[in-house]
Amino acid sequence: MHQPPAHPNPPNQPSSSAPPFNAPAARRLRSALNMGPEHVAYGLRTSYGLPYVTPDLVVAWERGLTAPSSPELTALSGVLWCSLGELIGRPRTLGEHRIARALAPEDVARAVGLELRAYLQMEEENTWRGGDRQSAALAEVLDLSIPDFVAVTGRETRLAELLRSAATTRWQAYVRQVTKLVPLDRRLLEDVLQELHQDYQGQMVASLNWGEGASAGTALDSGRAYLDRIVDHFWAAVQDNSS
Repeated sequence: MHQPPAHPNPPNQPSSSAPPFNAPAARRLRSALNMGPEHVAYGLRTSYGLPYVTPDLVVAWERGLTAPSSPELTALSGVLWCSLGELIGRPRTLGEHRIARALAPEDVARAVGLELRAYLQMEEENTWRGGDRQSAALAEVLDLSIPDFVAVTGRETRLAELLRSAATTRWQAYVRQVTKLVPLDRRLLEDVLQELHQDYQGQMVASLNWGEGASAGTALDSGRAYLDRIVDHFWAAVQDNSS
């Protein structure tokens, strides 16, 4: 049984320690069980020791006005007969990925060969400092995709910097550096970096050819917008070139 917090999350103030909540999924799962908000609230009060939960609070969760805390989210998954992962939006941080897999910190620390205190500090700071073997173990225990692995291990910011440089200058000069960050085949990365470079240059040229109203400023805006989403373009190109 979970003990309720002294003060539940007030509306419009989601808990900062809670994983991302998938409100539409919670509403969909409740409807599939032919349950009303009052049934969910009753289950949380009687079966999980959360006496403050009301139907209005359940509705607030489902509308995204507030978000359940981690204990509340675990209890909600029990009432809705679903896995915890079904109620979580796409995990972004190390802690969110662990919670989505319903793993205790001790489980992850043991799997990657770290002391619990050291692992918890990394999770709290959202900064992964493990070595190559520990990183590989982390990817396995959390079942991370390559994009998630890059993000969780803190490499995404550096990757974005390299990709912007590759798109705007000589892409060949950045293959080796990107290869060190992303565990993918070198030939695949060469193809992807070349594609990003061509796409960016194409954006700039197309912007200048839009018509009489086009200007250098328009081209710069278009190019800046492309570079702002360079990581998304990178992973999309990786997927396209891998199929």
